[in-house]
Amino acid sequence: MTSTEDSLRSTVATSARILAATGAGDLIWGHVSARDPAGRGAWLKQASYGLDEITPERVHLVSPAGDVLDGGGQRHSEYPIHTEVLAARPDVGGVVHVHSRYAVALAAAAAELLPVSHEANYFAEHGVPRFTDTADLILTQDLGRSVARALGDAQALFLVNHGIVTVGPDLETATVAAVILDRACQQQLTTLGYGGTPSWSDPEESRAKCEHIYSDEAQHQVWDYLARRLDPIA
Repeated sequence: MTSTEDSLRSTVATSARILAATGAGDLIWGHVSARDPAGRGAWLKQASYGLDEITPERVHLVSPAGDVLDGGGQRHSEYPIHTEVLAARPDVGGVVHVHSRYAVALAAAAAELLPVSHEANYFAEHGVPRFTDTADLILTQDLGRSVARALGDAQALFLVNHGIVTVGPDLETATVAAVILDRACQQQLTTLGYGGTPSWSDPEESRAKCEHIYSDEAQHQVWDYLARRLDPIA
């Protein structure tokens, strides 16, 4: 095990635990991955454990064909989300797939994500497209490729009636995107629940807010903050 591989396993474990701590946990389901720098596939959270239970020892290397190359353990059946998105997007270093409650609700309601507060402006450049080919699990490479096509150049994707996918140049950024997306959806659902005449930023202001608030440095500072709040691993 190289120091790089140790670092990737640690990052995957920290990502999983951050997502659990911020409300994305769904019993044993949901998974995160980091690109293998040697091109062998993805370092992926093992199945059969909750996000909150993931330690570096519960992260393994999965090939594009779904073979567990290093680390043992049970592989998630939806590994094609990770391997096919990484294949289609060379700019992506990390992938998150979770079943965030508010994001699932907003997507199922066929509502457009609106920048009623800071959070939705994070996605101002490409918005959050919707994948509607199936609400079932993404079990095949063909479906994984369909997810990658629906994601396009965006940072996030609604899998309607299922969950979300978020990506970033590294897993830290993809994780922060997932946290921010669910907060954006929660804020919108809360805002519209009050009735009245809601307001939100226009596209020009939304893009400006994204630039002003969500610099690369700020996103990594958010990751550091969320990591500091985690309880020590028992």
